[in-house]
This record gives sequence, structure tokens and C-alpha cells, in this order.
Amino acid sequence: MQNPIVLIMGVSGSGKTTIGAMLAGRLGWKYAEADDFHPPANVEKMHAGIPLTDEDRWPWLRAIATWMAEQTDPAVVTCSALKRKYRDVLREPRPDARLVYLDGSKELIAARLAARHGHFFPRQLLDSQFADLEPPAPDEDALAVSIDQPIEAIVEEIHRRLDLPDGPSRR
Repeated sequence: MQNPIVLIMGVSGSGKTTIGAMLAGRLGWKYAEADDFHPPANVEKMHAGIPLTDEDRWPWLRAIATWMAEQTDPAVVTCSALKRKYRDVLREPRPDARLVYLDGSKELIAARLAARHGHFFPRQLLDSQFADLEPPAPDEDALAVSIDQPIEAIVEEIHRRLDLPDGPSRR
């Protein structure tokens, strides 16, 4: 049996990086941030305020899926995974990956993006993210978590609801 993978998804500004890193740290698992898999052309497009197309996203999604397939240790990975077809590509090599959807209002996320500095994703692209967003369907067995609560509470809720083990530092 393969080791578990938790895939945290949501629009930009939903807290994927912070929550994913905290959850991985709590569990003592590997962590990967989807932004690190983007080719430079994608980053340049987003930085210029140009939304990515499906064609832009396929190589990026396949790179993340390959990373997931290669994991021999438990891991947490983040990815916007806005559309069902994107999630299908990501989970194809790892159908056992547990999907966590960070759910929040456009207003809350816009406020978070306005306060964020040093990231290549400009907040004017938020509308395109919500336009592309297909929340997970019931058959995807996703855990939906409201982001309208403190980060620590979100991590605790994910940990509890997925019934994940405590990491080495929590024993």
C-alpha cells in the first residue's frame, strides 16, 4: 500500500500554502507547493495579469501528478485544482489521495489577496479563478472546510475530519 497523500485545493488566496505547510509540519510529512511546479512562462503570464488557459495548465498539472505518484512517504501537496478535469489528472496516479477543498467567499479571499505581498498572483485574476472553479462533486469524496476561521482551527479540523495520525512532535 502506498503512503497517504493529502491534496489541498482552492482558489488563490484561500490559504493553501499556509494550511498545507502547517498540516505537513504537524504530521511530520513531506510538503510540496504547486506554485513551485509552474514553468516560468506561466508565472510571467500570471504576473502580467493574464489568466492561464487549460493548455498552460496541463504540463503543470502533470508535473504535480508525477510528484504525487513518486512519493514513497506520506505527503501534503497544494494545488488550485479548480476544475474536475484538473483534479482527475492529479488523482489519476494516486486515486487514494485525500482531497481537501478550502471553501471561502470571494469577498474574504479578495481581502486576503489585498493584504498579501510578494506573490506573483495579482488579485485582479481572482475573478478568473472563481469563474473556473468547479467545487468538488459528491463522488470526489472531498472534505470541504470553511476558511472563515483561524488558520490553526482549519488545520485542526482537517486533521480531525480526515482522522490523520499525530506527527512525531505531537506524540
